[in-house]
Amino acid sequence: MTWTELRERLQAGATTVLVPIGGTEQNGPHMALGKHNVRVRVLAERIAQRLGHAVVAPVLAYVPEASITPPAAHMRFTGTISIPDAAFEAVLEATARSFCQHGFRDVVFLGDHGGYQKNEERVAERLNRESAARPACRAHALVDYYRVTQTAYVDALKARGFSADEIGTHAGVADTSLMLAIDASLVRPQALKRKAGAAEGVYGDPRRASAEAGQAGVDLIIETSVAKIQALTRSHDKNP
Repeated sequence: MTWTELRERLQAGATTVLVPIGGTEQNGPHMALGKHNVRVRVLAERIAQRLGHAVVAPVLAYVPEASITPPAAHMRFTGTISIPDAAFEAVLEATARSFCQHGFRDVVFLGDHGGYQKNEERVAERLNRESAARPACRAHALVDYYRVTQTAYVDALKARGFSADEIGTHAGVADTSLMLAIDASLVRPQALKRKAGAAEGVYGDPRRASAEAGQAGVDLIIETSVAKIQALTRSHDKNP
């Protein structure tokens, strides 16, 4: 949108803005570094469409991953980008302040990565404490967006016959199936044919991943997020 188009959407009642937060990190030899960025962009758009009164901000692709020097966690693998917690929180805070300044009432952080959920919560709490006396604009850390992938989605995969070892915690069946359901071009079919382990950045076994299995997670993320955002915005409307 142009700035005038966005202004018109806002004036017409689209007072909720979704801030999609991704990350640039290794995802094993079978999945692209930008997995989180593509996934959260697509899901944020679908959530906004379901809400009907929301717009989507550009994706934040630079997030805290781990120590850069010495490299730790995902930073041990080529291509991962990490920024300090303080820098990340400052970006989130300034982003929310910008949208509040323009007249949005609800700024919703959608974090696709588990590592910075607490950062989102801290920023939202800080902004909302500050604006308690004049709460025309509220910030929300939608932890349910991510939490459902670790709870109900895992249960759904187990009901389909996947083991906990296959589902994994990173780049396993759960993670890879979500990506296949959203954008299969980011998954390398040849690399899925052999089992990779922690030395290659995989915590799980993605070989039986499928778009069909991933769709269960997509549906859960969208349904959970829409319901939660609707509840948050209704609460704000009742307490302007």
